Amino acid sequence: MISRRLFLATSAAAAALPGVGAAQEDFDPTPQMVRIRKEFEPGQILVLPRSYYLYYVTEPRKAVRYGVGVGRAGLEFTGSAVIGAKREWPSWRPTDEMIERSPRTYGRFAGNKYIQPGGPENPLGARALYLFQNGVDTYFRIHGTNKPDTIGSSVSNGCIRLRNEHVVDLYERVPVGTIVTVL
Repeated sequence: MISRRLFLATSAAAAALPGVGAAQEDFDPTPQMVRIRKEFEPGQILVLPRSYYLYYVTEPRKAVRYGVGVGRAGLEFTGSAVIGAKREWPSWRPTDEMIERSPRTYGRFAGNKYIQPGGPENPLGARALYLFQNGVDTYFRIHGTNKPDTIGSSVSNGCIRLRNEHVVDLYERVPVGTIVTVL
């Protein structure tokens, strides 16, 4: 039996991307080529958080689809941004808001300036694409994760996360300046 959540998520994806498939019973995070509506230009990234997919448009009406994890309710990013920077094995520090919101999780960062170096234990994973609006860092990222089991769920502090091997693939495909739209 199809759940209400699955019905709504797949309906939203089908409305935005005809040809992807209207009845999606199993979430598959594996990158795959899919058809996309013609108004999305090659070189753009489109994220549909409710269906947990990111699309990188490769040519007219075609895109690579990746499974993603997205922000929890109230923390999600929506709108348009530009990739303003890219980093391999990025360092990371939670924002002050994250530390305040979850002191148990981020307490080791409270009252200091510690920055976690890049590497397999870092929450940003193998690669990060930094989202900017009007030349200003939004502090939202498209990045890898050290928790691949969270792909296909709404658990982050707003960032869009992919499996490390998938973000490495996306990172190689997209230049700084790429437009990102999150619906």
